[in-house]
Amino acid sequence: MNKPVLPMSSLSLKLPKADRSIETYRLAASRTFPAKLEGSLNRIAFSAVHTVADPFADNDPWLSVAVDWDRTIAFREHVWDLGLGVAEAMDTAQRGMGLDWPTSLELITRSVGAARRRNALVFSGAGTDHLAVEDARGLDDVIRAYEEQVSAVEKVGGRIILMASRALAKLGRGADDYAKVYNRVLSQVREPVIIHWLGDMFDPALTGYWGTKNLDKAMDVAVAIINNNAAKVDGVKVSLLDKQREIDMRRRLDKRIKMYTGDDFNYAELIAGDERGFSHALLGIFDAIAPAASYALSRLAAGDEAGFHDVLGPTVPLSRHIFKAPTRFYKTGVVFMAYLNGHQDHFTMVGGQESARSMLHLAELFRLADQAGLLANPELATRRMKTVLALHGLDS
Repeated sequence: MNKPVLPMSSLSLKLPKADRSIETYRLAASRTFPAKLEGSLNRIAFSAVHTVADPFADNDPWLSVAVDWDRTIAFREHVWDLGLGVAEAMDTAQRGMGLDWPTSLELITRSVGAARRRNALVFSGAGTDHLAVEDARGLDDVIRAYEEQVSAVEKVGGRIILMASRALAKLGRGADDYAKVYNRVLSQVREPVIIHWLGDMFDPALTGYWGTKNLDKAMDVAVAIINNNAAKVDGVKVSLLDKQREIDMRRRLDKRIKMYTGDDFNYAELIAGDERGFSHALLGIFDAIAPAASYALSRLAAGDEAGFHDVLGPTVPLSRHIFKAPTRFYKTGVVFMAYLNGHQDHFTMVGGQESARSMLHLAELFRLADQAGLLANPELATRRMKTVLALHGLDS
């Protein structure tokens, strides 16, 4: 049950502000959320979960990846306990930006095995990221790369999230090129897939996806391809951070196809929906706010829409902060939340991305997480925040 507790007035620390001053910040009243799903859900909700780096590995993080497999799988079990699904190895701030394809496939294999033991929900990313963009000479190269990854995921028993392709963004010249690739790949999948339309704010290399920089025309191309392959498509994840475009696309999709919101700015209202429909969820922010998301979704399923918004609404400012431009660095904030909440004992990241955001950014994240009631153990979070401040030379 969600219960407010007394303000943590005894907990305080010194945090930097944008005007270069230091404030004494006192933690607000805390909230607690169940550690496991209570009730049921009437939305499908995936968390695009992060990969926990091994801080003791003797590697060069910018060049190679070392994974703490135990903590990585334990975090997925935490998400499954809350009734959420796992979107595996399609975290766009790590996949292809530190997490290579061989490691991704091992991650998928381990995660699918863990999900099978629990009868839990997991879909896994299949793309073309093992094909260097400069080595892609034609569309057949892109198709073969997709086929290789789809086959590998299906071989270990996984379901597919068909990721956007940087190589296709480079080579695709229009609707016919995209139709050729997607029609060929979709014709071969064993089970319906989730198609991911990722905006260039997440990956600049995907500018002009679907063969045009005009988003209205791009949507026309995407909708036509997806609807023509409706029997092979479970749903579509849209990551454009544009709620109206998502709603417009949702209303144009074949009725058999689900919309999974990827809008980390407007997810609360998109999931709640309106009289004409709603979005399911496949969100990076659900990594950071999984307990609150689970509880909010259970309230929605129980007919308590006010309770849903009461819990999920305050998380939106935090999400907008974590996903602010440059959006491709959002995973720094997500992993920092995992560190503050005790899901890992260090703030070390795949690709060395712990350095991708400033100390000011992390300080504001702490404030917003506290104000939304998202610090599961305020004492632990405060100690860890002080440790990070001290590493930056700030006495808290």
